[in-house]
Amino acid sequence: MKKAIQFGAGNIGRGFLAQLFSDSGYETVFIEINNQLVSLLNQKGNYPLRIVGNNPQELLVKNVRAVNIQDIELVVKEIIEADIVSTAVGVNVLPKIAPVVAKGVTARAKLNIEKPLNIIICENLLHAGSIFKNYIKLNIEKGYEKYLDSHIGFVESVVSRMIPVMDEKLKNEDPLLILAEEYNILPVDKRGFIGEIPCIKNMIPYDNLEAYEEQKLFIHNLGHAVSAYLGYLKKYQYIWQAINDSEIKNIVEGALKESGEALNKKHGFTEDEQQSYINDLLKRFANRDLGDTVYRVGRDPIRKLGPNDRFIGSAKLALEYGIIPENICAGIAAALCYDYSGDNQAVDLSKELKTKGIDMILEKICCINSDSKLTKLIKEKFKLFVKKYKDFI
Repeated sequence: MKKAIQFGAGNIGRGFLAQLFSDSGYETVFIEINNQLVSLLNQKGNYPLRIVGNNPQELLVKNVRAVNIQDIELVVKEIIEADIVSTAVGVNVLPKIAPVVAKGVTARAKLNIEKPLNIIICENLLHAGSIFKNYIKLNIEKGYEKYLDSHIGFVESVVSRMIPVMDEKLKNEDPLLILAEEYNILPVDKRGFIGEIPCIKNMIPYDNLEAYEEQKLFIHNLGHAVSAYLGYLKKYQYIWQAINDSEIKNIVEGALKESGEALNKKHGFTEDEQQSYINDLLKRFANRDLGDTVYRVGRDPIRKLGPNDRFIGSAKLALEYGIIPENICAGIAAALCYDYSGDNQAVDLSKELKTKGIDMILEKICCINSDSKLTKLIKEKFKLFVKKYKDFI
């Protein structure tokens, strides 16, 4: 049986990637820090995956086991024997797993293993392939850099499957249980592979992954965030409640139309395929079984308001192609109003807004000039929202 090494046995590792590997005839070996998960996966050799939504079902993901990442020798042994590797550990953890991956690559080089090894990087990070490769280069033994370049592929991906937050009761009943929506397509960068591209169910290699990365950021992530911040202003708890509000849905659809048209012009998506993607996404947002809250989706508003992130990035792209981002700017204004006390960034943002004013925030956080067309649009929407929903400015 072919072997897949999966770094991270969390939501995406168990809730998405291992299912694809299992369905494609691979044994999946999780590399994980959580001792309880490692022990349970080794005891059972499988775990339940519950699909929630319109077509609910419970699947059993088979042929799995786990190794604790602190057992360096054993992890290296697994990498030596691997047919493919994937990561789903979080952006901040990538530098921490790089040393052991580097040891595994070095061990393959010393054994003169000629078969290439491709690493699929499933992290929410643009240019993840080159970034992770650089982390490994910093840790690899001298003299093996050429082997890294010629035998190890770094493959970026776009992960869009949504994993609901599980309540404590379900977790306690079975710590291995994972819930997921039905959507399970994994676009990957065809150019990142070295050697033959493995046949993995629902993994689709694209020549221009950047188009799908931007589609994920400027359609999926944008729509999710607009739903969350407008939902917060209207005192909803869940995303499904927000998207079922006709006023919110109209703004979300408008924002996605603006960014969608810009992406069509930039990347050549057809109007029909973009609209189909948007329609499917709106249905997924409305899936109440996901139980996704406006607080989870809206967390870290300062990061989301960054100059190249979902809001400002899509608004600038729209303007670049002659599209006025009226609805995207409404989403930006709602994000600026987000002052949820349980979110440190939201608290900081609210304080900064009160003490320094919106012009300073837009310049400092969003990196847009106070006299720009985009700033004018955002300020117009912000004044309307403050008048309608808030009284703190």
